[in-house]
Amino acid sequence: MSRVDLASLEKGLLAGDRGALSRAITLIESNAPRHQEAAERLLDCLMPHTGRSIRVGITGAPGSGKSTFIECLGGMLTARAHRVAVLAVDPSSGVSGGSILGDKTRMERLSVDPNAFVRPSPSAGSLGGVASKTRESMLACEAAGFDVVLIETVGVGQSETTVADMSDFYLALMIPGAGDELQGIKRGLLELADMVAVNKSDGEMLAEARRALATYRAAVHMSGGDEDWTVPVVSCSAHTGDGIAELWETIESRIGALRSDGRLEARRRAQMLRWMWSAVDDRLHAISRSGIGEDPTRAQIIERVASGGILPPIAARAFVDAVCLGIRNESQRSDDEPAGPVAFSGSEGDAR
Repeated sequence: MSRVDLASLEKGLLAGDRGALSRAITLIESNAPRHQEAAERLLDCLMPHTGRSIRVGITGAPGSGKSTFIECLGGMLTARAHRVAVLAVDPSSGVSGGSILGDKTRMERLSVDPNAFVRPSPSAGSLGGVASKTRESMLACEAAGFDVVLIETVGVGQSETTVADMSDFYLALMIPGAGDELQGIKRGLLELADMVAVNKSDGEMLAEARRALATYRAAVHMSGGDEDWTVPVVSCSAHTGDGIAELWETIESRIGALRSDGRLEARRRAQMLRWMWSAVDDRLHAISRSGIGEDPTRAQIIERVASGGILPPIAARAFVDAVCLGIRNESQRSDDEPAGPVAFSGSEGDAR
């Protein structure tokens, strides 16, 4: 990416320009340090314009029809004057690092809808099948005026936890007759899901869908849930459109209830704090890994661990102490004048 004109990018993005939004997400996803710094500055300016969308995470086993479902749901929403952004996270190619499945080509109608924005991003090996910059991309979409953000994940590993921690409503998509009914009984999944939807409930699959519904409803009943919310188990067909409108009405009703009593705001604040601590862990990990070859103390600790000369927990304590000592020494070598406070354009109330 060439030199970034942040003022122009911010202006275009706030005007709802999809081209500007695409360029902003490209900037956000870049691993170049100067691009990361520019992206942080851009998002800092955009923060007051975020938080006004409904954030829905959608996951499901491969073959559950997530992309077809999202295209059907997104088309219905844009027809109702919503602006819909889809962040579709694809598995990455081990060769090029790019997306393998190409969700944009599988959502042809939604991709050309003027009130929709579809952005496939490679997971790039991120834990849980969620791109590392999905949260930032979601904020950019909100600042561009999209009032519904749908986050589609790969649907494997820890994606259930990851997507639930950045969304207001978490939908688990299932299919009948594929042996995946056991997924509905997984305690961890039902603790996170706000709804279970059995897709492809049409034609020859109708009888299997009814059996799957009974299985999932029994599992939900056994898992308990919130005092005021029993996870609904519904059937739908992205192919025929049956059940999609009713499903969305349930989502809107739930979000409205959470917003009215302040729980939605509390949930988002808690998500922001967990995001910060995750970023702290990432930052500390990067600092610890950098410059090891230039620090004989850390190099020696690593060698002792590899040779079995020191217990890893004890080595970890010594390693962290060495890193902190290096940071202090580097700080003492810097300018005598302490750095001023970091400028932050948003206030606490802006964080959503």
